Amino acid sequence: MTAIDSTPVKSPPVDACVVAGSDHPRPDGQDRYTIREVAAYTGLSAPTLRWYEEIGLMPDVERSHTGQRVYSNRDLDWLSFVRRLRLTGMPVADMVHFAELVRQGEDTYDERRQILEQTRRDVLVRVAELTDTLVVLDAKIDFYTGAHQAPERA
Repeated sequence: MTAIDSTPVKSPPVDACVVAGSDHPRPDGQDRYTIREVAAYTGLSAPTLRWYEEIGLMPDVERSHTGQRVYSNRDLDWLSFVRRLRLTGMPVADMVHFAELVRQGEDTYDERRQILEQTRRDVLVRVAELTDTLVVLDAKIDFYTGAHQAPERA
């Protein structure tokens, strides 16, 4: 007879948008990671991971019987999503608010969708600005490339 631990595992609620692809390779079959492993997989430092937990961006991280943090694949998926939100330029306070909405459950889907739609619009504006900047940079590069090839005048 096998004894099964019926203690519920506390994982942050994660919706489907979070698990759309993995940015970091993970060992096959593994779903328990130390803070050091998570730091290596995500590129985030251990102090940053602790801070994310402290401010509510990474809530309810499971603990081992000795009190050490134990992260799951869902936690890694969430951190991947948070990293993408950071790339959009979203302020940390807004990400914490989004995380709180996730914890509140399905009743907040509309608000979360609105936040992500606004973030998407903001990203599109930034992409357009960066595209314009690339055009200017390419023109300058072409100018300087041509300047070296032009014969000197006496």
